[in-house]
Amino acid sequence: MDFDLVLQGTVVLPDRILEEGYVAARDGKIAEVGLGVPPAARERHLLGRALILPGAIDAQVHSLSQKNQEDFVWSTRSAAAGGVTTIVDMPYDEGDLVCSAAAVKRKVDHAGQQARVDFALYGTVDPEEGTARIGEMVEAGVAAFKFSTFGTDPKRFPRIPPALLDACFAAIAPTGLTSGVHNEDDEAVRSYIEQVKARGITDWRAHGLSRPPITELLAMHTIFETGAATGCPAHVVHCSLGRGYDIARAYRHDGFAATVECCIHYLTLDEENDVKRLGGKAKINPPLRPRAEVEKLWRKVADGDVWLVSTDHVSWSENRKTNPDMLANASGVPGLEVMVPLFVKGAVERGIPLTWAARLMAENPAKHFRLDHIKGALTPGKDADIAVLEPRESIYDASASGNNVVDWSPYNGVALPWTVATTYLRGEKIAEGGRVLAKPGTGRFVRPPPRHVIAGAGA
Repeated sequence: MDFDLVLQGTVVLPDRILEEGYVAARDGKIAEVGLGVPPAARERHLLGRALILPGAIDAQVHSLSQKNQEDFVWSTRSAAAGGVTTIVDMPYDEGDLVCSAAAVKRKVDHAGQQARVDFALYGTVDPEEGTARIGEMVEAGVAAFKFSTFGTDPKRFPRIPPALLDACFAAIAPTGLTSGVHNEDDEAVRSYIEQVKARGITDWRAHGLSRPPITELLAMHTIFETGAATGCPAHVVHCSLGRGYDIARAYRHDGFAATVECCIHYLTLDEENDVKRLGGKAKINPPLRPRAEVEKLWRKVADGDVWLVSTDHVSWSENRKTNPDMLANASGVPGLEVMVPLFVKGAVERGIPLTWAARLMAENPAKHFRLDHIKGALTPGKDADIAVLEPRESIYDASASGNNVVDWSPYNGVALPWTVATTYLRGEKIAEGGRVLAKPGTGRFVRPPPRHVIAGAGA
């Protein structure tokens, strides 16, 4: 038999959908994609109406934000259960900012022992060191750089002021890598926070009022203008507002590399229902917006203005998310186990082609992080990373699956018409029916090929 694995079903590609299509894998790689009678294989599954998608690449994960909490052993377990076969982890680890080659190596060694899916890493800078270590982090294999226009914490999540941001972008530009930036204007946010506190508002309304749309949009102009001035690809790592995607499109129209990522929570949750209901468990930066904005973002997906869909996954312990004073809670929510079925649900409900699922959660992230030589598509020669979703309704419950370090989720109770049935990493089954089969250490560190960086020099 020529093939190790053959799956037949509805094959979802970035540009078309193959009804009664099949995917064949050999030696951990995609070997053939076709229509009609599937070939023989050592393992062969005829899956009927099931969706066969490229394994998702989650472009934004925080595995180590809270000490002694999640770690890669849990984040990658959630990923495997959710059809996510590669995560890109953020550099803001409590106690160890990833801002040097030594820090990158420490994290690769640490994660490599725990990861159940493949992983890539972001790097960042220590504001006191400036750009000095950017080159060594590129050599160490980071897939992109991350900065913030807002200072959440001076050590773990520092603000990068405009002049330093400009210097960082200029240093990164010759490498061909992308600069991703958290888009909230520091001065504006602090002013609005003081206004909210002065008014004595502490309930669920406080967070949105403390970060109104203008705080996001001002920062986005700073980010994209810095990219335009330096020639560095500029990326906004999350945007909750339709207007932000319009701004990025205008920069692209003018010839600049300007992209925006949409987190799954901005496509699913809203302020007037979910924040009101969940309080601190729905506190995210930038904030969740009104339902009208959620629908506007789905239109941006359909229009092709969204570049990536990610989770910004972080599993804060419950005590960090249940303070009655809304602003005292930690920001961020878990989502790795449920991103793919949530996107499929939202797209199907709105008549948006599922080709966008393959594009925004696999093909584009692979391109973005310069991993498309091995990841991101059901294309011969690339890793056989595959997610299978079956048309079976389930009600999401983060505690029931046993795949999450925390029992809470803002998505608990959501009805999912499509459920992740099986996940394959490099042709091997790593999850089935919600049960994760992959052992810690199954995942590998993936990085851009050095030649890509050389080819991108001066671009």
